[in-house]
Amino acid sequence: MVQEVVGTCIAGVAESLITPETDAWAESSTESSFAEVLAELVHVERVSVDSNFFDDLGADSMVMAQFCARVRKRPDLPAVSIKDVYQHPTIASLATALTDAASVPVESPTVASIETAAPARTPQYVLCGVLQLLIFLGYSYLAALVVAQGYEWISASSGVLDLYLRSVLAGCAVFSFLFTVPILAKWILIGRWKPQRIRIWSLAYVRFWVVKTLVRRNPIVAFTGSPLFGLYLRALGAKVGRGVVIFSTHVPICTDLLTIGDGTVIRKDSFINGYRAHAGFIHVGPITIGENAVISEATVIDIDTSMGDETQLGHASSLHAGQTVPNGQRWHGTPGRQTVTENFLTVDEAPCSTFRRVAYALWQLLTVLLVYLPVGIGGLSFLVLKVPRLSELMGEGAGAFTSWTFYRDALVVSSVLFFGSVLVGLVIVMTVPRLLNLLIRPDKIYHLYGFHYGIHRWIVRLTNAKFLSNLFGDTSSIVHYLRSIGYDLGKIVQTGANFGGNVKHESPYLSSIGSGTMVADALSMMNAQFSATSFRLSQTVIGERNFLGNGIAYPPGGRTGDNCLLATKVMVPISGRVRENVGLLGSPAFEIPRSVERDGSFDHLKEGDGLRRRLAAKNRHNFITIVWCLLARWFFVFILTVLLGLAGDFYAAWGAVAILLEFVLSTVLGVAYWVLVERIVTHFKRLPVLFCSLYDRAMWRHERYWKVPSITYFAAFAGTPFINVILRLLGARIGRRVFNDGCGMPERSLVTVGDDCVLNEMSTIQCHSQEDATFKSDYSTLGDRVTLGTVSHVHYGVTVGDGAELTTDCFLMKGEEVPSGARWGGNPAHDISDRQPVTKALESEGKRHALIG
Repeated sequence: MVQEVVGTCIAGVAESLITPETDAWAESSTESSFAEVLAELVHVERVSVDSNFFDDLGADSMVMAQFCARVRKRPDLPAVSIKDVYQHPTIASLATALTDAASVPVESPTVASIETAAPARTPQYVLCGVLQLLIFLGYSYLAALVVAQGYEWISASSGVLDLYLRSVLAGCAVFSFLFTVPILAKWILIGRWKPQRIRIWSLAYVRFWVVKTLVRRNPIVAFTGSPLFGLYLRALGAKVGRGVVIFSTHVPICTDLLTIGDGTVIRKDSFINGYRAHAGFIHVGPITIGENAVISEATVIDIDTSMGDETQLGHASSLHAGQTVPNGQRWHGTPGRQTVTENFLTVDEAPCSTFRRVAYALWQLLTVLLVYLPVGIGGLSFLVLKVPRLSELMGEGAGAFTSWTFYRDALVVSSVLFFGSVLVGLVIVMTVPRLLNLLIRPDKIYHLYGFHYGIHRWIVRLTNAKFLSNLFGDTSSIVHYLRSIGYDLGKIVQTGANFGGNVKHESPYLSSIGSGTMVADALSMMNAQFSATSFRLSQTVIGERNFLGNGIAYPPGGRTGDNCLLATKVMVPISGRVRENVGLLGSPAFEIPRSVERDGSFDHLKEGDGLRRRLAAKNRHNFITIVWCLLARWFFVFILTVLLGLAGDFYAAWGAVAILLEFVLSTVLGVAYWVLVERIVTHFKRLPVLFCSLYDRAMWRHERYWKVPSITYFAAFAGTPFINVILRLLGARIGRRVFNDGCGMPERSLVTVGDDCVLNEMSTIQCHSQEDATFKSDYSTLGDRVTLGTVSHVHYGVTVGDGAELTTDCFLMKGEEVPSGARWGGNPAHDISDRQPVTKALESEGKRHALIG
């Protein structure tokens, strides 16, 4: 374990800093007990009550998490959270604060009664998977019929104009199919959503899963930020007011229970699902958002919540079940609480008529139907019919695949398609948005749904190329890539991993990151500010020598300066003094030490004569990793090309069945291929536990593990038993009947999940951490019947006991131990079990929540 690796180091630091002549020893029983527990952890005989945990004793958050866990096991001591430790970093101040707090009652949101379901039986679990497989096959066959009929009709065209007209009609048919099937499925299978509970793996759950999957896989996400998105939600039953603007691609599911008032703005990466999974049930409940409300980026709104008129919810914040934001109030944090100092709507309104909205929506719709779809469908048909290599590959005849020329043609076609797309995409990303940006002026207020708004949306789409960001992330190339698309990075201090992957923004040309700053992963630069009628682009600046953890949304005007540590999921403050030379943790954020002795163990490797040699070695390793990443994806495209060619060869004899088999084989072989790639990368072994430098070869292998295998296919299996099978093949220890609605696991083989656990959408079990030049990884274990809330984040070295719950959007820090049956929430997470009434089974059918399944 990581603790064992550094225990001796911490002990040495603690011994060297303790001076018996001046130390103050414990006076109260609480202080004495705290000192006894801490002394054992830092491996010293005695601890002064005035010694700072971090500066004097050399402890870090992992050690202090263990301290909190041991204290919680002592019934004679008050419970301690990691936030308490950071805010009161000596034994004397901690004991005093907890003694004072014990007499102050704490109010918390009223939480709806929760029943724990009896574990599903394995036959029920298997039956659900079989039904989901049959539904997939049926939908795939329906799609194959649509493709077959369209291809035959377009192939019969005579001339370019006829080809275009047929492609337009075929595109309209495809568009109608994709957009109407989810709507019809929702109204036929569900009707109107009502507050209820659906037992997971039941027949009622199968209906829920069908509707959820169809709604989420719909290309409607291409129309976020458009009036068309609101129209689609209305067709699904949502009560969406006039002038509502939604930028989030996470489409609400239980739409009949969603009410959004006029003029409300919902920013990207927000979740208003209308359901959550807990303890064996899908809980469906209402969400009500008033008029002219603002929901900022990276937020989660749970069921049974409401926001009044003229209300705001800040970035990196959440509302938990039972919370209500009164009219006119601004809230932030996890869970939300009122703030009077921060304003999340800083752009003035601009005139925006109904005609402007209608015209913009019609322009989008006609562009898709008359340009994008016909060019895509007609162009592909033209290439298949006229290009020799493609026509030979798709030639009708069941025996073609026995010839070596078939595979030669597939090799040529796949190489041109993949490598050509990468090169052309790279050129487009670096050039076209720069030309478009000449038409946008910073800090000027523009109308929504106008010319400049359309230009801005194109810049966002083109420059947020996730594939390229992940390809170059964690390598020396990432700084050159970000500069090429417009980032201002100042004087680059090359570390070989200045940025992780998935860096996103709203304008790269207004994103400035200071010299010497490092970013772990998934940074979002919030350059744009929106109202329901206008938008403005502003410079977003991060200072020098910062370190940013995972999943941070950084707003314009963020009040952090140089030399800051911004912890994972932190809410960056936008008011108050500029923070410098400190760390920030939590939502809302509070100050912690910038660094501790242990995290600086390898800082000497970032400078000196040996840095150039270490960096060159890392660059060579990363270059091979990038090549491997590209070749792995190209070979997968080659496999798909071969399957497509086989479908073309057998189409004359089998018709739509040949296309169906191509769909099925692509899915099965695709999963098998990426599982094999990942196992090859790890040499068919589990990932090792690491405490090492950024310049250690073990760390470079870990980066290769992140980059080469693809995990994007996981989303297709969310909510089914098949995702558990895949994770087991990848080395994860997954128990029986686990419900996984889309939980991220960056280090699969370091994760253990017990029986009947519930993992909500976008929850994450992250078994690693990087702070400056130090990398750490360790196991994380979830017991039986554990629930991870939506967008909850579990760090490394964590143990969660049986039956425990981590609530919506919480952040469980490294090294924490959650007792069995406990309920933890917040950022950072702490025990809130005593703030929720003990729940019982429903006593009658007259209760508000109905039980289904």
